[in-house]
Amino acid sequence: MKTSKALRAGYEKFDREKAYSIKDAVKFMIDTARTKFDATAEVHFNLGIDPRHADQQIRSTTTLPHGTGKNVRVVAICGDDKEKAAKAAGAVAAGGAELVEKIAKGWTDFDAVVATPDMMKTLAKAARVLGPKGMMPNPKTGTVTPDIEKIIKEIAGGRIEFRNDKFGIVHMVFGKVSFGADKLAENLEATINTIKNAKPSGQKGVYMKKVTINATMGPGIMIDLGGDEEQ
Repeated sequence: MKTSKALRAGYEKFDREKAYSIKDAVKFMIDTARTKFDATAEVHFNLGIDPRHADQQIRSTTTLPHGTGKNVRVVAICGDDKEKAAKAAGAVAAGGAELVEKIAKGWTDFDAVVATPDMMKTLAKAARVLGPKGMMPNPKTGTVTPDIEKIIKEIAGGRIEFRNDKFGIVHMVFGKVSFGADKLAENLEATINTIKNAKPSGQKGVYMKKVTINATMGPGIMIDLGGDEEQ
């Protein structure tokens, strides 16, 4: 694939074969961001896991120290008694069967869905719409809970759900370029620690094989793990 002029110019600012400290990598990422909009900071973990085995799957959540900078639209599937509280907590929409019907017909103008346990049977009707988008509520990620107000506030506040893909790679965001170097470095360190702590019990050998960061459409910059890749 042909490299764009802007991307080539970005790679000229650092050694693409070298791994950098978190602080230096973040500075290079900010310096090579060239979008007219506030670019998203992305991190990609190439892990030594075998996704074919259940005991090597990674799926969890985390909340970054300075959030993600994204306005997350949350929909709550709940009974009438919780609708008002859900909206007060930040949900863009809350309701039961009628809202599920709307989603089942194709409405997806939102980023996340949470539900109370008693509504999961009702929500099953929208599984064909939500499932492929990775937005079906799941008890493992805390999105199915009777304490719906708490989870809405967490998600709207920057809570991130992550999981490995079929190649054993985890993709996450850790803020916006406008955050500045210090806040982005703190967020990046938090994401790295999160992935370290999520190491599956069945994983053997090198765990973190490679970690790279980039701004939206920017060049990838390798992170020096300081030997942590051998964990």
